[in-house]
Amino acid sequence: MFEERSLSGEVAGVRERHAPDALVLDCASDFETLPPAQAEDLGLLADSLAPLSYPEEWLPEDAPELLRRLASTDFTVGMPGDGSVAWTRQTVPPTVFVKARVQGSPEDFVDFLLAEALVEVGTDEPEHFLGFFGERYRDLDSALPFDSGSVYQIAAALYDAYLGLHTREVFADWADDRPRLFEAWRDAGERIEPRLEGLPSAMARDETDFADAAEFACSAVKHGLELPAPFAALDTEAYRDHGPAYAVTWAEKTFA
Repeated sequence: MFEERSLSGEVAGVRERHAPDALVLDCASDFETLPPAQAEDLGLLADSLAPLSYPEEWLPEDAPELLRRLASTDFTVGMPGDGSVAWTRQTVPPTVFVKARVQGSPEDFVDFLLAEALVEVGTDEPEHFLGFFGERYRDLDSALPFDSGSVYQIAAALYDAYLGLHTREVFADWADDRPRLFEAWRDAGERIEPRLEGLPSAMARDETDFADAAEFACSAVKHGLELPAPFAALDTEAYRDHGPAYAVTWAEKTFA
């Protein structure tokens, strides 16, 4: 299921600077959440396992079952929304997973996703939005007029934006010493910019629902792109500084 991945020179340099001990593994199959038997196989590669758990009181009554499983003492690796390259600190050392779905993607783009994950590991921020929101997740759920699945999607998007505020300066600094990764980061931003500009009209025509719009807009934060309302309010120092409290206030004001 897992095989250690050989890294390009630029990605290896990012690992050395931000997460020097991290394992980077290719995965033989795709997944959102690893089946328990495969998750346990990580114990053969890592020095030790350190499963996460969160208080049940953080979850609203209608929380998705997978979110309840993450909060429990079960060793749960990977969640919906993690993307093609994911990471966890539930192993010692931390592990970055390259899922099978990346096959066929441009090599430079995959290397950027790998480098991004390694930078995120090095931030010491939580690996999942539930650890970020904590007990405020119930407040976010109350502020959003959507079903539990959409609330999950929006929470994941909000946390993606928060991480982007903490990582994009690192990406921008790659221009001189890691030019291939810098160009992949810049190119990815240029590719999504036209769709980002059309997002308000797509929402107005009901071609894109709010949760999907949030996911797309928040993913653009790491590229430093100009966001449309109401998402522009998330690209601020206030969000970077105040985190979950700011996100909940944003949701309350957006749907007041």
